[in-house]
Parts: sequence; C-alpha cells; structure tokens
Amino acid sequence: MTDDAPAARPAVRWIVVAVVAVAVIAVAFAVGRFTAFGATAAPAHPSETSADAGFARDMQVHHTQAVLMAMEIYRKTDDDELRTLSYDIATGQSGQRGEMYGWLVEWGLPQASSQPLMTWMESSGEHSHGDTAALTQEQLMSEMGMATDAELSELQTLDGRPADCLFLELMIRHHQGAIPMAQAVIELGDDERVKAVAGTIVSGQSAEIDAMRDIQSRLGCSA
Repeated sequence: MTDDAPAARPAVRWIVVAVVAVAVIAVAFAVGRFTAFGATAAPAHPSETSADAGFARDMQVHHTQAVLMAMEIYRKTDDDELRTLSYDIATGQSGQRGEMYGWLVEWGLPQASSQPLMTWMESSGEHSHGDTAALTQEQLMSEMGMATDAELSELQTLDGRPADCLFLELMIRHHQGAIPMAQAVIELGDDERVKAVAGTIVSGQSAEIDAMRDIQSRLGCSA
C-alpha cells in the first residue's frame, strides 16, 4: 500500500456520498411525478400546514447541516472510529433528506414554507417550542440544536483532536435537537412513511449520541 492510499479514501467515499444523495433525490422526484400524473387516483396527501409537511421541510434543513459537519470531520480526522461514524451520519442523513424531498414532490407541496421553523410542532404538548412567530431565525435554529455560523467556521479552522472534540460537541447537540422533532411528528403526523422514518431517526440518533459520548471520553474531550 502506498502513502497516497489513506488520503485518497475520503475523496473516493465522498464521491459515493454525493452519488447516493443525487440518486435518492432523483428517484424520489420520479416517484412523486409518477404519482402526481399516473392514471390511478392519488390518495389524500398531507396539507401545506400539516405536521408531516412541516417535518419534511424542517428536517431537510436540519439534515443538511449535519451532512456538512460530518463531511468536514470525515475529511480531516485521524480517528478511525470517528471517521466511520461521520461517514454513516452523512450517508444516512443524505438518504433521508432525499426521501423527505420526494414526499413533498409527491404531495404537490413546495419545499419551503412561509411559516417559521417548527410552527407545525406548536400543538404538541411535550415537544412544542411555543409561539415560533415570536422567535428570531437564530433562536429557532438554536432550539433545533443547530450550529451557528461561528461554530461552523471554527470547525473548519481546527484540526486534530480539537476539531474532533468540537465536532462531537456540535453533533451531539444537533442530534438532541432532531429527536424531539421526530417524536413530535410521530405524535402529530398522519403519514405512516413519515412516522417510520421519524422512528428510525429517534432510535438511530439516540444510539449515535451514546457512541459519540464514548468517543468524547476516549479522546478526553471536556464535557
């Protein structure tokens, strides 16, 4: 094996990530177009303001940032366990994001909404964020556990163990923001496919939080 092989592996794998993401979105779009224009009558779909549609939109936003952070740490970490985990996060969430895009196409709904983030969660007693119209975009994104622009810039600047530890801190918080969103659509939604994916998010990201905390401990990251 030459010295160039390890450096080449991230680039090759991210080509795979990109191809998977594009393929999933293309298939989802095709399915939506077929459903919309096929000869058989289409079933009733979620409405513009439904929990299902709100979840599909907001979780796409959420997943997009997770994929970007995972790609960043995968590219430069020297920790094999963290590299594997970040690859799994990026590919898994890219696929889910494509599914959500496809749902909205199938339902004949726009990918974006004029409503603030998480408005669809307001009727959930346990997971509501209150009056979302009273919060700024930055406050809403913080409620979702998302990283700030400054934190993302810091992650891009750092290398080695400091970068690994910052990524783990940010991604744990990110997952902790996603899980209540998934639980809310399980409670409020009507589409069984949406609920199934949401259940996968709850179980999968809960397990990933445990794995990331173990890596934090092994690397000696500050709590």
